[in-house]
Amino acid sequence: MSQALEKIGWPYEMDPGGGAFYGPKIDIFVKDAISRVWQLSTIQVDFNLPERFNMEYVDENSMKVRPRVIHRAIVGSLERFLGVLIEHTKGAFPTWLAPEQVRVLPVSEKTNEYALKISTTLKKAGFRVNADLRNEKVGYKIRDGKLMKIPYLLIVGPKEAETETVSVNERGVGDTGAMPIEDFLAKLEPEGRIPASDN
Repeated sequence: MSQALEKIGWPYEMDPGGGAFYGPKIDIFVKDAISRVWQLSTIQVDFNLPERFNMEYVDENSMKVRPRVIHRAIVGSLERFLGVLIEHTKGAFPTWLAPEQVRVLPVSEKTNEYALKISTTLKKAGFRVNADLRNEKVGYKIRDGKLMKIPYLLIVGPKEAETETVSVNERGVGDTGAMPIEDFLAKLEPEGRIPASDN
């Protein structure tokens, strides 16, 4: 395994005695946003299971051969991967991954109906949206949304309802001003969808 790492030019450290009971392995460590190191990916040679399950195949010389089994875990367990992702992003997921992509905040009960209209429009477009209709001051709602690390907070008051616009507060940027809902949808569309694969 060390020869394989040397062949591809990856630096490594030996960990004598650190291998699993069934054979040697390569563990890949990654650093999160605050430089903590996590073991994530692993590639393991398993000498145990082929023997235990009496695995065999017939080779090109018609001889029965015991296979070599290699386990690959590119992102480790799903739970471990999600834990590292949360730690790395500090909970501020990219818009396409955020559980709640947009929260609509009416400034008072008078604009609840408009907030629901905006929320419905965004939901119909396929985005994850909630309207915060709590009887709280809008400043409190904004702080709460920022603590929840929601990518976009849309503030709607009487002026926005009259002009059919939304006042956008973007995570990490702040207040970016008012815009028609169609313009906001055009902005949200490329970053709110799962990125397309290059393959």
